[in-house]
Amino acid sequence: MKKDTFCVIMAGGVGSRFWPLSTSETPKQFLDIFGTGKSLLQQTFDRFEAICPLENFIVVTSSSYKQLVLEQLPKLLPDQVLEEPLRRNTAPCIAYANAVIKSKNPEATVIVTPADHLILDKERFVKSIDMGIDFVEEREALLTLAIKPTHPETGYGYLQIGEEVTNQNLFNKVKTFTEKPNIEMATILFESGEFYWNSGIFLWTINSIEKAFQNNLKEVATPFEYYFNHIGTEFEEKSLNDAYLDCKNISIDYGIMEKADNVFAKKVDFGWSDLGTWSSLHEHAKKNDKNNAIIKGDVILYDTKNSVVHLPEGKKGVIQGLDGYIVVQSDNALLVCPRTNEQQIRQFTTDLNTEFGDK
Repeated sequence: MKKDTFCVIMAGGVGSRFWPLSTSETPKQFLDIFGTGKSLLQQTFDRFEAICPLENFIVVTSSSYKQLVLEQLPKLLPDQVLEEPLRRNTAPCIAYANAVIKSKNPEATVIVTPADHLILDKERFVKSIDMGIDFVEEREALLTLAIKPTHPETGYGYLQIGEEVTNQNLFNKVKTFTEKPNIEMATILFESGEFYWNSGIFLWTINSIEKAFQNNLKEVATPFEYYFNHIGTEFEEKSLNDAYLDCKNISIDYGIMEKADNVFAKKVDFGWSDLGTWSSLHEHAKKNDKNNAIIKGDVILYDTKNSVVHLPEGKKGVIQGLDGYIVVQSDNALLVCPRTNEQQIRQFTTDLNTEFGDK
């Protein structure tokens, strides 16, 4: 563990593709998806405790979730939970964290991670992160962890692996990024063997990422430079609000990683999923001989296969005649949807709220 290592956990998303279990009041990162006794956020924090000093954790979230974060991560102090005044995607989220970290330690090395990933092999994960820290500290590099795809997937971004930069075949230049393709393009990328899933876990020094923002994303860098100059003053809150109002709404992938010429990837294999969809949960959950995953609930299945079912605790259900479906019930909502259509769930919730109101 190095004293200059910081960990930024991005925990502000609403997890709309995990509806109806994930809601705007309690998004999926705060849920115990697998019944382990810990939420996805808590599991993320636990993974990095062996890597990052406790005082160097930063969680960036919405103001409406700050209390949830502090309840689930009681080891953190309130000032370690940064409240975003507006949702502006991952680039402003990271720029906000950068400014706070730079004010504490301008020589910091930073790990950025979403709050809702599944990692099956913690030991291999920690080893990969430690190697990545050494790599970015030795050169001016922006590093992402790359996952070998197991199937064509439309819910993940892809990156094309380029030349090796170490003799152990552990780190490669990144040639191109491709954001969430359609199924036809995803199939081409998968079959090429050159493309890996972009895990969304990044490592860099504060100096490297600051230069990348200045060179590639001035629309975000300039407002947060203004904020940085007012940290610790009476104008800090106003300058933060102004920064979010003025900055561009853009992901770190589009804004930085697709443009910078010092982007590298470490190919890793530690059992990863971003748990962005019900099918990704189905992939990693325990399944019966018909490839059905009953996550929760007392359920009997007849003539049903390749499906995922989640009912409230103690709820009983009988399902017959489905192949490749998602069946999820929450306290006040029900979803029955083919797994092939799960990318439409965000639109389903929008339509439902338009028709019946957000309640």
